[in-house]
Amino acid sequence: MRAVFVAAALWGGAAQACETALLLAVDVSNSIDAGEYRIQTRGMAAALRDGVVVDAMVQGDNAIAVMQWSGTGMQEMTIPWRRINSPAEMEGLAAEVEGMRRAYIGANTAIGEAVRRGVTELLSQSDCARLILDVSGDGPDNAGTRIDDARWQATRAGVTVNGLAIDGLGAATTAYYERRLVTPDGFVETAKGFTDFPRAIRVKIRREVSRIMGRGVMPPSHAVATGRG
Repeated sequence: MRAVFVAAALWGGAAQACETALLLAVDVSNSIDAGEYRIQTRGMAAALRDGVVVDAMVQGDNAIAVMQWSGTGMQEMTIPWRRINSPAEMEGLAAEVEGMRRAYIGANTAIGEAVRRGVTELLSQSDCARLILDVSGDGPDNAGTRIDDARWQATRAGVTVNGLAIDGLGAATTAYYERRLVTPDGFVETAKGFTDFPRAIRVKIRREVSRIMGRGVMPPSHAVATGRG
């Protein structure tokens, strides 16, 4: 019903206060060591300073927040929702992300729980035309709510779930995210190991904030289309 309402409002000429709400959900489970965590935060900060990202965020009066997630019941909104109205606000956000403390250490990987919490948080930004949950991680879930159920909940709520899969040997995480995590309108961006994460997150966020109601899309690098919908 939410999707129908948004479409009707937009095509009927009503102005949307916010184009996109983007929740960056970062894996801090047991498989992520201290160095890999720091690569993730620095990579996100660099992506948020990217000129294309900054321009898109400011022009769209977009909303953004950062959530760290791990095991069951372990989801923290480390950087709460904020609306971006200037490059200075984006720089402040990037600085916060760069210095962000780690929320959890040594716990399981509950992706389904992270998706469910992410959906709840995104629905609080109901005046935004598009609600996007950006989940990054390096492996399958092993605790908590079934990931398939959480994905279905997101789809029903009108939330797009995209994945940033950090692959080691082979492409196991990419294949898993494509099959189990992303919604029919979502996509998977692949980082070929943690050293490739900064590039992947920049490309991914560029694509997410540029794909606003049919606008031009930056061609993804190593992106995997879901083929659904």
